[in-house]
Amino acid sequence: MAEKLPLVPFREEHEIFRQQCRRFVEKELTPHVMEWEKGQNFPDEVFRWVGKMGLHGILIPEEYGGAGGDYLMASVWVEEMARIRSGGVEAGIGMHGLIVLPAIARFGNENQKKRFLPPGVKGEKIGALGLTEPVAGSDLANIRTVAKREGDHYFLTGSKTFITNGSRADFVLVLCKTDPGAGYRGFSTLIVEKGMPGFTQGKPLEKLGWHAGDTSELTFENVAVPVENRLGEEGSGFYNSMANLEWERLIMALGTVCSAQWAFDRTKAYVLQREAFGRPIGKFQVNRHKMVDMAMEIEAARQLNYHALRKWINQEPCAVEVSMAKVFASRMGEFVATTCLQLHGGYGYMREYEIERFFRDVRINAIGGGTSEILKEIAGRLMGL
Repeated sequence: MAEKLPLVPFREEHEIFRQQCRRFVEKELTPHVMEWEKGQNFPDEVFRWVGKMGLHGILIPEEYGGAGGDYLMASVWVEEMARIRSGGVEAGIGMHGLIVLPAIARFGNENQKKRFLPPGVKGEKIGALGLTEPVAGSDLANIRTVAKREGDHYFLTGSKTFITNGSRADFVLVLCKTDPGAGYRGFSTLIVEKGMPGFTQGKPLEKLGWHAGDTSELTFENVAVPVENRLGEEGSGFYNSMANLEWERLIMALGTVCSAQWAFDRTKAYVLQREAFGRPIGKFQVNRHKMVDMAMEIEAARQLNYHALRKWINQEPCAVEVSMAKVFASRMGEFVATTCLQLHGGYGYMREYEIERFFRDVRINAIGGGTSEILKEIAGRLMGL
């Protein structure tokens, strides 16, 4: 008899780890979300709670305090973070531990790894990624932040916006132009640290969703950044940033599917107990079909995600698959959010039922990490269109 192929990429050790993540999230994080959502910033101490569990260090080598885990372990954590049920909290934690710290581990020199990774893994120092600018989002080649080298320092001038963890970050990986005439090879990444003269971290921006998350503007007015704070070689910044973006897009797609699954499960329970005209509203054919439509979309998105994840882990070219996964998951998330809210009726509009939060939070997924329009363009060009 032929051996059965696994339907998901995860093995037994990943599922054991999943249960650990789930217990932590449901005990330590989710109970506080309603309170955190009233502000614009969940407490900094949450990073230390996550650090004590070792969850910032999944992708960080053991010699720097990490777990030395793989991308499947990291994907499990992404999926379980969806149970926090706050896009802002998930984004802040994920940006620090799954994007910023791994970038330093991958591209940093030994001194940078020793300076930033151990305190980052513990959650004692918080990181952010400075890519988007007021005039350049998905089109990173159009950024205007520049850094001129003079001796052993770069002098950085420009601004960034929509930066996750921006107002509280202890350090930011800033993409800038160090040689404006060199095309894609004219970009570098500088590690800018809190307190450097000329570096201003704005207050959290007010947003439609992600209310508990810190999204801020950053400005750089002739900031003197030591050459030793350059991440990677001069001229490697654009390529390093693009290498990181595929993983960031996968994270967003995976999280969207799991958040949509939670909304579906909550809505299923609701429509089976809410009655109208003498029977549960889930027993009406029109509503039953809506539930099936959502289940189909969620499962299709999940399998597309896992297909892209397999290719990413196997280090195969996967820009097309990752782009498709994120676009499809974003569209599915909006469909599920709208349908779940409608099935809840007036209660879906109330904060107590949390569906309205999912409805607000999910909208950013078609914008952040590369808009759906840009990702379709990337996929189309790679398909030879």
